[in-house]
Amino acid sequence: MKKLYRSNTDRMIAGVCAGLADYINIDPTIIRLIFVVLFLMGTGGFWIYIILWAIVPLPPDHADTSIEVTEVREVKPDRSDESTDAENK
Repeated sequence: MKKLYRSNTDRMIAGVCAGLADYINIDPTIIRLIFVVLFLMGTGGFWIYIILWAIVPLPPDHADTSIEVTEVREVKPDRSDESTDAENK
């Protein structure tokens, strides 16, 4: 059974909208727009978000699905420095 967690990777404020979107398999932008519309209509979108922020937990460390990408570059010595040193001697 899939559990509802706040997102660690796709978050704007607290990861609530991205967590909900992941839970119901839709784009987080749709959930964010719904919250903005609820907020602008004065129907409690702000308070719903705050309550979800307090209630919905972050995922456990072992459930973190974020991918950390590191890039390794090979640095080659610049041969132009050696030629100028030889010319200066």
